[in-house]
Amino acid sequence: MKVTQIPGSVEDVIRRMRAIKDELDPRDGVASFNNMYLRVTELVGQQITEGFFADAAFVERLDVIFARLYFDAVDAAEHGKRPNPVWWPVFDSRADRTVWPLQFALAGMNAHINHDLASAVVETCKERGATPDTKPVHADYLRVNELLSKIESEVRAEYEPALLKLSTKDAEALKHILTGFSIARARDTAWATTQILWRQRNNRVLLGMTERTLEETVGTTGRMLVTPVVPPPK
Repeated sequence: MKVTQIPGSVEDVIRRMRAIKDELDPRDGVASFNNMYLRVTELVGQQITEGFFADAAFVERLDVIFARLYFDAVDAAEHGKRPNPVWWPVFDSRADRTVWPLQFALAGMNAHINHDLASAVVETCKERGATPDTKPVHADYLRVNELLSKIESEVRAEYEPALLKLSTKDAEALKHILTGFSIARARDTAWATTQILWRQRNNRVLLGMTERTLEETVGTTGRMLVTPVVPPPK
């Protein structure tokens, strides 16, 4: 059985993502998300070393904890287990060649941001004795938004020429799906969710109810994002 290395730094996270990239068929839906996430993480890692963040140590630790939740989903699938339900849309349809790579990338971002991110922020704050209300924490959270916006725009632009070649009906249906999700809006929602989880962290009943509702909501959005419309160009 392959031994999974637990990442301890952004460099470790990037190495694991590159290993996943090398292992997967490029047409695999999980690979589509992994490739986008890798681009984001490489950019975040670069900015950590260049002094972009107010608390680089916090951001790096958050990045590691956050990535582990995705790696948990990958490891579960590799061992024939079910990942967290928010990841089911991506992993269940990963071999569907009718779904565009951009759909998989955004569906993965939906699961990872709308569900995993808030939990990762709370865990990082607890570990480092901080709170989500601390100014540096929120300020750095918003700085990451800038980086994600850049990557999202680049990835969407890569598929625009192919979308323009579709028939009007198919193009409009696919555009409707793709514009239904925004990384910026997702991160705004995730920050609000962070506040809720933080305040419920010592109430297991309320926390469990919130987490179950979150899983259902995020899973529903994910299924919408991977709705098959028309096969992408080969």
